[in-house]
Amino acid sequence: MAGRERLGETLVGAAVLAAAGLFLVYALSAADRSVGVGGYEVTARFGQAGGLAPGADVRVAGVKVGTVSDVRLDPETYLAVTALALEGEVRLPVDSTARIASDGLLGGAHVAIAPGGAAETLADGGEIENSQGAVDLFGLIGQVLRPPAATPTLPAPGADPYPGE
Repeated sequence: MAGRERLGETLVGAAVLAAAGLFLVYALSAADRSVGVGGYEVTARFGQAGGLAPGADVRVAGVKVGTVSDVRLDPETYLAVTALALEGEVRLPVDSTARIASDGLLGGAHVAIAPGGAAETLADGGEIENSQGAVDLFGLIGQVLRPPAATPTLPAPGADPYPGE
């Protein structure tokens, strides 16, 4: 009887390992390799990264054309420098604009690119000069709900501090 139990446990273990192997193969085949053959990388600088992280989408007209491969702080300008890995068949004009957009009210962020009209395109290692950082949605809501307090006005020097008395 003990031999049958061990055989059953061995078969279940083998099935679990086979399923894990299949998931691994699927994950590797479905992984986004946007800077593969023919892909290129450009950078963009933002005043506010707003939760943008490596792996986030880069979209043109709502269609994913790449991923954010790196986000770091430039210690001299204090701007967030992002590296954008783009698909090779998407050649962006040099006057394109990049902005950080939200995926939803509480969702993540992605980079939305609006192509410009220039004939010249960005090369590998190029930089998108026109950029707009993320909007702090909670800060805007806070400003609407809690407007700045009015500062009391002081009387001019030499004026009657209690007029009308």
